[in-house]
Formats: sequence, C-alpha cells, structure tokens
Amino acid sequence: MIDLGKEDLAKYPFLAEAGEYIRDRGFNLEEFGHSDFKPVLEKAYNRIQVATTGKIYNSDLHLDNLDSEILSFVISIIMLKSVGISSLTRRFSLAEARRAERYLQQDINRSKDSSRVELAFKILRDVFSIDVNIIHDDFVISVSDYVHRAIHFHEKEWKLVNRRVENGLVYLNSHETVRLIRRELDNYINSKIQSVSIPSVPKAFDEYVSILRSLAKKFTSTFEISTEYPPCIKHAIEVLDKGENLSHSGRFMLATFLLTKGKNIEQIVPLFKNAPDYNEKVTRYQLEHLAGKTGAGKKYSCPSCDKIRSEDLCFEIPECNNIINPLQFGKKRIKNA
Repeated sequence: MIDLGKEDLAKYPFLAEAGEYIRDRGFNLEEFGHSDFKPVLEKAYNRIQVATTGKIYNSDLHLDNLDSEILSFVISIIMLKSVGISSLTRRFSLAEARRAERYLQQDINRSKDSSRVELAFKILRDVFSIDVNIIHDDFVISVSDYVHRAIHFHEKEWKLVNRRVENGLVYLNSHETVRLIRRELDNYINSKIQSVSIPSVPKAFDEYVSILRSLAKKFTSTFEISTEYPPCIKHAIEVLDKGENLSHSGRFMLATFLLTKGKNIEQIVPLFKNAPDYNEKVTRYQLEHLAGKTGAGKKYSCPSCDKIRSEDLCFEIPECNNIINPLQFGKKRIKNA
C-alpha cells in the first residue's frame, strides 16, 4: 500500500485519492463564494486559460500552496462543466494529461527513490491497467499492453517490428512508457469533467464562466462541409469540430485533400482551431510545408484509400464506389452512371 502525500495529490489531482482528500477536509462548493477563496478561483481560471494556449500549466508545489493546487483542478472542472463547451474541455484535458505525463516520467526515472517509482507504476496499473517492470535500465510491458496502445501511433518507431521484443515483453525508455498512455489519460480526465454533477454554482463563478465562454469563441470554426467530400474527410472535419483530437495521419489526409481541392492556407487554418493542441504558427508552417511552399518545394499528395484504411481513417459508404483515392469521390460515380 502506497500512501499519497499532498504533493502527490497536487501532481496527480485526477486520482480518486485527491477527491477523498478534499471531502475529508470538509471543503464544499459554497465556500468558494467567499473572498478568501478568490486566489483559488483565479488559479483555476488560469489553469484553463494556459491550456487554451497549448502550453502546460506550471504547478506551484511549495508546501504552503498544495491545497490550492489540488482545489484549483477541481474548480477548473466545475468551471468547464458550467461553460459546457467541448473545445475548452478537450484542450484542458489534453494539457492536464501532458502535465501529468511530465511528472510520471520524472517519478519513474528516480531509480534511487523506489517509493517514487512505485507510485508511478501504481498509477499506471490502477488507472490504466498497464503493468510496468524494470529490467536493468529498461522499462518493459507486455506485447499486448503495447500493441493495444501503440496502434494509435503512426510513426515508424512505434511499429512493433521496430521495437526490441524479448520473451513477450517490449522494451521502452521512460519517455516512451509514459507517452503510451497520454490518449487514455486525456480521455480519463475528460470523462471526469463529463461525469461531474453540479446542482448549483456560487455567483463568484459567473465572472470566470463568462470570460471562458468568450475565450471559446476563438476556437469556433465556420468551415462548411461540402456534399462532394468523401466520408473520411467529412468524419475528420467532424472530429475537429467537436474539439476532439485527430491523429497526425488524419490531419495529413485532411490537409492534403483540401489543398488539392483548391483551398488555400487561410481557408484551412481555422478548421484546426478546435484541435486540443492547436497552435496557429505550427499549423501554418505545416500547411505551407504540405503545399510545397517551404523546404525543397515538394507538394504532398492525398493518401490512397488503401493507406487510409490501414490507418483506421476510412468510413466507406456505397457511394465511394471502389475509388482508390478520396479525390476521386463523386467523379467516378458520375462516370459510371
């Protein structure tokens, strides 16, 4: 049994133990309407605002500030629930997942402090049902645990054939071990927000809820989905529109399709505003690269339907009519009519 201290709860406030700690201390929502709790409300708002920029919230883990750190996470969830805008929720959950990922990696790297390593392994085991062990200086997990998570990565280094595998175990470094569960951690935190019930919120929250609603307008896309777009492209746009994360391969497919269809970069950039990790500067650079406006000037093509199927991005319907590339959608149907 591992006892979690207040610093642990501040680092990993999504754990059930953090909720138990708050209940044991007797905190209730009405208290946050008092001026004494204004700094906690400010911290909670700042936590969300930082997430909208794509950055990671920098916690203050000094002993005197641990309670406010734990509480600010809970208050952030209540604020987001009150706002009810998925783009903000998804950005927050991803940013918090990345923040926890950073602490997990620090903890599993502390070979001289076994209690820290055990805590990190406990979180991975209890929350994500993934058993991690150490062999010499490597971290190992079962092939099944690895494949179940690596399927969401499309870079070559994550393919099982490119990993060191011995006796049914996959060898990883600390960064890779923790990176594997980011998607699950993101979804876990998001589910916490979706499931929370708030019968009434103190008026002290109104100011922050109003500001957050205004802030969310920055991520509203007005991109129109053409009826001529194939289902894979429509689905990718819908994923982004809901504020959910679209895979790297999905973004590549969508961007190259739209560029080939004659959309310019200015028209495409707003489409990605709802992405949890949106960064306008990075998005523009990547689109310019795909359009052949940077580097060697190579213009990238939309991937084939076979490639899209292999990456679980295909949502074929009868109207696809055995096309071999999304760009043929509609054209081949007219030709065969």
